[in-house]
Amino acid sequence: MNMRLAALYSGGKDSTLALYVALQMGHEIPYLVTIVPKAEESWIFHVPNIDVVPLMARSLEIELVTAETSGSEDADMQSLKEALSGLNVEGVVTGAVWSDYQWDRMNTVCGEVGMKVIAPLWRKDQDLVLNELISAGIRSVIIGCYAEGLDESWLGREIDSKAAEELRILREKFGISVIGEGGEYESLTIDSPMHSKPVSIKEYEKEWKKGSGTLNVKKAELAER
Repeated sequence: MNMRLAALYSGGKDSTLALYVALQMGHEIPYLVTIVPKAEESWIFHVPNIDVVPLMARSLEIELVTAETSGSEDADMQSLKEALSGLNVEGVVTGAVWSDYQWDRMNTVCGEVGMKVIAPLWRKDQDLVLNELISAGIRSVIIGCYAEGLDESWLGREIDSKAAEELRILREKFGISVIGEGGEYESLTIDSPMHSKPVSIKEYEKEWKKGSGTLNVKKAELAER
C-alpha cells in the first residue's frame, strides 16, 4: 500500500538510498526531516556538514523541515517527535540498517505520534546495500574517517566500485563495516537520479588528528549538468 511519508534525511548515503527506494516503491514523500544538533555530537543524528542539507533539498525539490536539538538522547527524540507531529503524513522513512539503538528509538517516537516506520534497508546485507547504492547512481563522498585503516586519503573520496572493493579489503584486515554502520565513516551525497542538479563542493577544509578526521564543507552550490 502506497503511503504519504516524511523522510528522515541527513544528507548521507543511507538516508538518500532509503529515500530512493521508498520513491521506487511508489510512496509519496512531500517532506524531508532533518534534525540539527547544536552540539558537535548527537546520540542518533548525523552531524558533519548538516548545513549542506538545505542545498540538497533544493536539488531534490522536496520541502525541508528542520528542528534543532541539544544533542542529548532525550532532546534528540523530543525534537524528532515535535517535527513529525506537525506533518500530515502516515509514516517516516529511515535509512537505518543495523543499529538496534536507532531502530528502537525511531519506533518509539513514531509509535507516540501514530506513524509507521518504513525502513527499506533494515537488516539488509551490507555488501548488498553498498552495491545497491552504487548501481542506483547515488554518488556520495566520505566526509569523516574514524576507524583504523581509513587514512586521510579517504576524505573527499567518492564511494564508487573501486572504493567499495578497497573497503571490503579493509574489512578483512580490520573488521570494519563496509557501509560505516559502526561509525567507521560518514558520507555526504552529491548527486543521485532524484537530484535535479548535482551538489558541487567549492571550498573545504580537512581536519586530521590522532588517526581520524573530517572534511568540513565551507562552500557548496548546485551545478549544471
